Amino acid sequence: MRVGIKKILIVGLSVFAAAAVFCSGVVFYVQNYAAEFIYFYSDIENIPIKDVAIVFGASVNPDTLRPSDMLTDRLITGVELYRAGKVQKIVMSGDNRVSHYNEPLVMKKFAEDLGVPTEDIVLDYAGRRTYDTCYRAVEIFGIKNAVLVTQKYHLYRALYTCRSLGVDAVGVDAARQAYIGQNYYDFREFFATLSTFFDVNVLHPRPILGEKIDINLPY
Repeated sequence: MRVGIKKILIVGLSVFAAAAVFCSGVVFYVQNYAAEFIYFYSDIENIPIKDVAIVFGASVNPDTLRPSDMLTDRLITGVELYRAGKVQKIVMSGDNRVSHYNEPLVMKKFAEDLGVPTEDIVLDYAGRRTYDTCYRAVEIFGIKNAVLVTQKYHLYRALYTCRSLGVDAVGVDAARQAYIGQNYYDFREFFATLSTFFDVNVLHPRPILGEKIDINLPY
């Protein structure tokens, strides 16, 4: 009986080890793939010119309607890209699944307050996940190339997803400070990257779509 239990434990540990190696390999592959497309916001003059900047949503205070520090940095970076002539429009993609929580609208107002014309701001209200944002960029807005704006820990996954779905994308690390809870974000990102890899290569889920929206891109 003891021998049987020992064999079960050995097999179980072997399977666990193999799974851990596979998962780590997937995450390493995604990060290695995306690394060459990442820029830092301070190096803005070297960032390739693209049609749009896609700013990925993050938490918003529902009481004050102010973006979190992480989202604020993303928005400032997106506006700087616009001012530098690196993009023609800014796509604000975030969560608006309930009426009292509207990330894109808060993002829009922030950019307008910094001087971005309303007509150059595009709102994507169904960017619930990174995968959804990238999928809708192609299928709803017809985006073929973009600068992705988020923090580096998330940028690997965002670049891998968008490029895998057909967007000629580069990314800008928008981090300008240390963020509370960064260790948690890093931990969660490992599993989010695994999920994205299977979404892109195996599952191919379809997010919320709808009618195509013409955002007046030059093609």
